Amino acid sequence: MQPLEADEPRVIGPYRLLGRLGSGGMGRVYLARNEGGRTVAVKVVHPHFALDEEFRARFRREVESARRVGGRWTAPVLEADPEAAVPWVATGYVAGPSLTQAVTAHGPLPERSVRALGAGLAEALGAVHALGLVHRDVKPSNVLLALDGPRLIDFGIARATHGTASLTSTGVSVGSPGYMSPEQILGKAGGQGVSGAADVFSLGAVLAFAATATAPFSGDSSAALLYKVVHEEPELDPALTGELRDLVAACLVKDPAARPEPGELARALAPGGAAALVAAGWLPGAVVEDVSRAAVRLLDLEPAAADPSAVSGPVPFSSPAVAPPVPGRPPAGAVSAGAAPGGPPPGAPPVAHLPTMDAVPPPRTPPVSLSVTTSAEPAGPRGGRRVSCTIALAAAGALAAVAVGGAVLFDLLPGAGGGDSDNLAEPKPSASAPGTATSGPADGAAEPGAVPKAFVGTWKGQVTASGLFDIPAGTFTVVIKGGKPKDQIGTVAQHDITGRFICEDVLVLRSATADTLVTEGSASDRSTNVCTGGTHTVTLTLKDGKLLYTSDDAAAGKPRATLDRQK
Repeated sequence: MQPLEADEPRVIGPYRLLGRLGSGGMGRVYLARNEGGRTVAVKVVHPHFALDEEFRARFRREVESARRVGGRWTAPVLEADPEAAVPWVATGYVAGPSLTQAVTAHGPLPERSVRALGAGLAEALGAVHALGLVHRDVKPSNVLLALDGPRLIDFGIARATHGTASLTSTGVSVGSPGYMSPEQILGKAGGQGVSGAADVFSLGAVLAFAATATAPFSGDSSAALLYKVVHEEPELDPALTGELRDLVAACLVKDPAARPEPGELARALAPGGAAALVAAGWLPGAVVEDVSRAAVRLLDLEPAAADPSAVSGPVPFSSPAVAPPVPGRPPAGAVSAGAAPGGPPPGAPPVAHLPTMDAVPPPRTPPVSLSVTTSAEPAGPRGGRRVSCTIALAAAGALAAVAVGGAVLFDLLPGAGGGDSDNLAEPKPSASAPGTATSGPADGAAEPGAVPKAFVGTWKGQVTASGLFDIPAGTFTVVIKGGKPKDQIGTVAQHDITGRFICEDVLVLRSATADTLVTEGSASDRSTNVCTGGTHTVTLTLKDGKLLYTSDDAAAGKPRATLDRQK
């Protein structure tokens, strides 16, 4: 997610915006909350479409059609304003990566995941077709992977662009090359008259991608892709085998009448229904970690200030009040969940266990249901890392810990840290004496001089670590004292987002210039047992009166922070 720019709105209808999720040919998608605390995705069309009366009429009709879609495996349309100066639509927010993101980061899904995915999507399409609707744009970026099952998004909204003069003067079909059916490509006037069989063809291509990380049609251009879809057989990866391969091949036949019905496909993939596969834990552990990070990040987001005098944008501003805290009600964005078996310590938040395919699922808890809807592909998603960590999502104030000397990204289970880690009070001071050399500089490291006085003092700020999503990781307090190379010249204390102490690094100076300190960091004896041993490089840079912290500690997510001087 990207921060809002100066020319973007802070409020759309009753929703205060939190950030920009993505953008595409039709418009932009924002993460937002209403005054009651519900998190949604708001799609705003590009302003030039608003000037096209034909587009606006189609948008109005398609929004009304999309409102009728309310199956379990879809993100519902919650609210829309086709009559606004610039039309917009708000849908349920699904906390999870798109299929494109997940496969790009972690590779193909295991067969069980593919079956649950296909069964859920087929059930969704069956419900939609029963309403007389056709999706027409089933593709990996329109499929989201949530803990409680897949979601098919963008029902009908893409079809509002069909036939709009400002979009195309050539009758280009609505859809995505490589995932469109032959009849969509060949159909005149943008594929009017296509049936639900077109969605089944697209679903077959999506399942091939999910199972092999390779689309069934390839080409150097859109024209080459379209030609292959119409005239050539799909190129199914050898890794796709058995019944799953047969089902995908059946979906991809050229004749629409020869393809299976969605219900038939769903029953073949999951005889007991998609819900049964999902309930047992349908996602691999690496994807569950990504979903968890997104949920933790969501809980830490605050709406942007709605100051009409400070910003301008394509959408008229309104000024709904942010709902004040209500006694007994969880804060906005909080996730309700059952307590961990045995009960947490007094004052600790309850824990919602996240099901994975890698372990026997724990006792059932109320489902976590958060969501994100955007058909636009994210700009340059990061490659994911497999992290050795304990993953649990805490309700109403999840704790995120990317330990500066630690190998875990989350320490969310009450008591998991051991020792004093559950005590919100400051731990006892370290026994290490300031100025003591704990280790020497790296071989060949220069020794230009001592720590400049401008660095000396206490600095504090928010920490972020990297993964498929950026992860809020509490705060760093950096204390820097004088010293020369090989001296311990400071410490870095980390607290999670609730203020609980987690880890402390001691910093040994390697080199110093007027604006940069290169140090060697390692966990002190104050650190809890979630922190790893070993050393890593910490670079501290002065810039515009702030201290920039960067670390090469990959196990901790290469944390970074911008710190303000405290004293």
